[in-house]
Amino acid sequence: MRARTRTAAAGVLAMFALGGCTTTVAGVAAPATTPAGAGSGLPARTKDLSLRDVDPCKLLTDTQLNQLKENGAPRLVDRASWRDGPTCAFDVDAAQPSYTYYLETVPNYGIEDWVGGTHHKTSMTQQPVDVPGFPALVIYRPSQGIQDCETLVGVGDGQTLRAQMAPDNSSFTQQQLCDMSTTVAKMAVETLETLK
Repeated sequence: MRARTRTAAAGVLAMFALGGCTTTVAGVAAPATTPAGAGSGLPARTKDLSLRDVDPCKLLTDTQLNQLKENGAPRLVDRASWRDGPTCAFDVDAAQPSYTYYLETVPNYGIEDWVGGTHHKTSMTQQPVDVPGFPALVIYRPSQGIQDCETLVGVGDGQTLRAQMAPDNSSFTQQQLCDMSTTVAKMAVETLETLK
């Protein structure tokens, strides 16, 4: 009987070891990544972009702002209100529903920090999202009230770009909020790639 139990246990361990999955994001197994993915379960970065000394208010071009229907001047958020780095607000409030996009440059924390490090919160839902060439995920807290969504993009070693969509009311679904924050993140990465 003991031999059969050991054999079964060894079989289960072998199944996990040979399954090809080494990490998880929000309970979903993912394939092993290269060092640029830093074991986060997210795709590897294809290049490094620096956020050091980057003004987040300059990460969206006039054409992009028009696409987003941003109708005011981008404004740098007061330093006392920053979470992890310089933050810019982009208001869309000429018509209802109104909302604000935020872009934050986080030069001292990698995306892995949100997956399992000091920024990880078990109360937040995390889902991988496609930002070509970069590890990225959306995070949000399930809520019955006014919701928001953030898209985090690991643009460099220990550096993350955060895009947030924050509505003024409950006019949007969670999926719409996350799609909108991801669109802004992709636009900001496109602009960041042009900066030298």
